[in-house]
Amino acid sequence: MKRLNLTIPTLLGTEKTIANEIIKLGYEVKSITDGRVNFEGDLEAVCLANINLRCAERVLIHIGDFKAESFEELFEGVFNLPWEMFIGKDDAFPVTGHSLKSKLHSVPSCQSIIKKSIVKRLSAKYGQSFFDETKALVPIHFAIMKDTVSMYIDTSGDNLYKRGYREKTVLAPMRETLAFAMVDMSFWRGDRPLADPFCGSGTIPIEAALYASGTAPGIKRNFAAETWRDIIPKEMWADAREEAMENRNMNIECDIQASDIDPKAIEIAKQNAKNAGVYDKIRFSVCDCAKLKPFKEKGVIICNPPYGERLSDIKSCQKLYQMMGKKFACFTEAKKFIMTSYEEFEKYYGKEADKRRKLYNGMLKCYVYQYFK
Repeated sequence: MKRLNLTIPTLLGTEKTIANEIIKLGYEVKSITDGRVNFEGDLEAVCLANINLRCAERVLIHIGDFKAESFEELFEGVFNLPWEMFIGKDDAFPVTGHSLKSKLHSVPSCQSIIKKSIVKRLSAKYGQSFFDETKALVPIHFAIMKDTVSMYIDTSGDNLYKRGYREKTVLAPMRETLAFAMVDMSFWRGDRPLADPFCGSGTIPIEAALYASGTAPGIKRNFAAETWRDIIPKEMWADAREEAMENRNMNIECDIQASDIDPKAIEIAKQNAKNAGVYDKIRFSVCDCAKLKPFKEKGVIICNPPYGERLSDIKSCQKLYQMMGKKFACFTEAKKFIMTSYEEFEKYYGKEADKRRKLYNGMLKCYVYQYFK
């Protein structure tokens, strides 16, 4: 099979992190746009990207682009793409997608037209009019922006932030991909203490421990493209996983502190860490942030403190941020990376950040306030 155009959707603000990960895998980044990183690779790249990328939301094969302002143009554009390269005569190919700032704004209607068009092309190729869709899963994804249609095949299936280790979570958990993005921007590499005093279900410390030990985030989960036995042999997936296992170093020692004022949250975090295989890399404790002890050496604080929407929650958060400002000032040897959607955070924290970085937790705009001393 010829080289593939691969697209990695990512949370807004984390594109550079993904680009660096792709380069480390040995591939050249072709372009970066808002929420998208594109590169060229082979079938092995599909396996390696799904298993190893820590900040990716999915791994998509880009099938083609075309303009469409009518359903007729949409049908024709989809029909002209080589779907038979990936979809067998018995494969399932559900269609999902979105449309923004386009004349074709009805997503259900677009789904229906795209499905019919693919069926017509496959019918001509395979000489059959009915598809029972009982074998491999080949999810189709479309994105329509300003009347330009982009068609993809999703190789991941479930979103890649679903590592598989979080059986339980606390209220409003952070995505695993976003947690790693915060670890990455802190330049923490396992060589100094790291503390999360609002660890909740443990996502930030767990992602840090996985990173420090070189444990690939997708090593324990399955992907849609693993069912494509006629396209990607199971041996290729096995080789990619074996390589990922060889790259791990579970003997590494690192100082990761995870604390929370809620005992139930700590119990959940402990179980999640056990599921992830990094329980022995993290020191868990039930602790009020106000009683946190400063590092004796240079370290990093990475946290996602509570931020509320109701008035009573906002007032509580303001008091919390005031306490954080006073407490974190005692950590003279630590860099601080604090994510919140509350735009007056600096006012109550009592200090202007050295740097701010905008990220999106799903659709929620947040800022990571960075303090370097």
